[in-house]
Amino acid sequence: MSETLDNTRKSLDFIRQIVEQDIQQGKHGGRVHTRFPPEPNGYLHIGHAKSICLNFGIARDYGGLCNLRFDDTNPETEETEYVEAIQDDIRWLGFQWDGPVRFASDIFPKLYEFAVQLIRAGKAYVCDLTAEETGQYRGKWNEPGRDSPYRNRSVEENLDLFERMRKGEFPNGARTLRAKIDMASPNMNLRDPAMYRIRHVPHHRTGNQWCIYPTYDWTHGQNDSLEGITHSICTLEFEQHRPLYDWFVENLGIHHPQQIEFARLNLTHTVMSKRKLLQLVKGGIVDGWDDPRMPTLCGLRRRGYTPESIRNFCARIGVTKANSLTEMAVLEQEIREHLNRTARRVMGVLRPLKVIIENYPEGDGELREAINNPEDPSAGTRNVPFSRELYIERDDFLELPPKGFFRLVPGGEVRLRYAYFIRCQQVIKDAAGEVVELRCTYDPQTAGGQAPDGRKVKGTIHWVSARHAVDAEVRLYNPLLNCADPNDMPAGDDWTSALNPNSLEILKGCKLEPSLAHAALTDRFQFERLGYFCLDSRDSRPGQMVFNRTVTLKDSWAKSQKS
Repeated sequence: MSETLDNTRKSLDFIRQIVEQDIQQGKHGGRVHTRFPPEPNGYLHIGHAKSICLNFGIARDYGGLCNLRFDDTNPETEETEYVEAIQDDIRWLGFQWDGPVRFASDIFPKLYEFAVQLIRAGKAYVCDLTAEETGQYRGKWNEPGRDSPYRNRSVEENLDLFERMRKGEFPNGARTLRAKIDMASPNMNLRDPAMYRIRHVPHHRTGNQWCIYPTYDWTHGQNDSLEGITHSICTLEFEQHRPLYDWFVENLGIHHPQQIEFARLNLTHTVMSKRKLLQLVKGGIVDGWDDPRMPTLCGLRRRGYTPESIRNFCARIGVTKANSLTEMAVLEQEIREHLNRTARRVMGVLRPLKVIIENYPEGDGELREAINNPEDPSAGTRNVPFSRELYIERDDFLELPPKGFFRLVPGGEVRLRYAYFIRCQQVIKDAAGEVVELRCTYDPQTAGGQAPDGRKVKGTIHWVSARHAVDAEVRLYNPLLNCADPNDMPAGDDWTSALNPNSLEILKGCKLEPSLAHAALTDRFQFERLGYFCLDSRDSRPGQMVFNRTVTLKDSWAKSQKS
């Protein structure tokens, strides 16, 4: 096995290299046990998908286990709604955790016992400093902190005060339990960090059973230890916290998981902070957590992204120790490539302009054969109705075309996709001078897409039969932010000033080919020449079809960056 591992090591990310080395050396008894530990204070976003794929993927690749554990230590921000949504997102991505869903609140009694153990060992104390005073005593990065005046309380006094904290005798913020480590440490996380704070707030699972709640830093390592986690995979911001987690498990004398940090995902033209995402939701700037402009997994799902595309994206960007900013175009290319292989082609007209084919018999019609997916011959073909009255895209006609415009113009000829050559003979305008209708003629000899006389046309446009068209609303989504990275904004600027006021464009009265009347929520379509679309899972219903554009056919980011 070692020879195989050596030969493939260069293709492995650095975390998998560590895991394989541990297996070879028999570390942790050769076990691999990971976990995904979200806080239930919001919906998961694309950054969490990277962690999900990494943790569940490593467990899968090495025959190990992966737990789902909610770090629910802050009752003021956590809700059961988030717990349920997170489980749905993980399943949608294609993963399943081992054993039951776990919660940090499951071990609140054990954490309390551990805290008492540290107090008895003289390694934790009850502190009466306010939050502001604690910050002042903590010092700065370039200067040591000062000992709390309560640091040297006796073990007996600390045990008594901690028990009274537990019983609810003190108001919010009156006291904390702190670890007694080193106020002069260059690592601020080791300067007597808080372990418990008083919060008279009901918990979404434990109700009013507790009025003191453990901090994330106090809970994290002990949770991993009690679950038997071997490789505790965290993002880089926890690297400076690792010495604290090590200190806790070593002083408690319990199983010591191995923490490994990697760079989190940062994506252009959006925000990845739960606080900022919540601000968008609460402020009504977006239509909920599943708004298709949001980078949340439920938002991406509603927009039409597939779990395969997101897993492929996470594999493509890889796992490193270096912070970086990934272009949104990389994510979009993954869904574009997946849907190009799998989505059925259809025709839809988003900004309709009526065309009357004057030499086509009134009342007549025919079916034209159209290819469902040129990338997948097994997808077969379908019949699309053709008639005297059609709709084409308004921007497929220009009365005064610029050089290089190869679509329909007065007196000009184009090819209708899967149908005939047509020539524009007359332009009809309304009283305001707006073009409302085109009168055209068709050449019945061009049904095969070629003219018998050998004449050529450079333009091919799509169309929909007016008599058979399905009405729909179509929503076009653009970047949430006008800037690539809100962190690069000038100091003092509100990040919301970078919000794109044109991030959503709603088009009503769109005309779609009749096959879309039977579309299902799970279907994905390529509207030819327009992009990839899906039914909106929230707003579509019988008699009211709403389609979301998932992504354009081509990368439009390079152009938008220059504009």
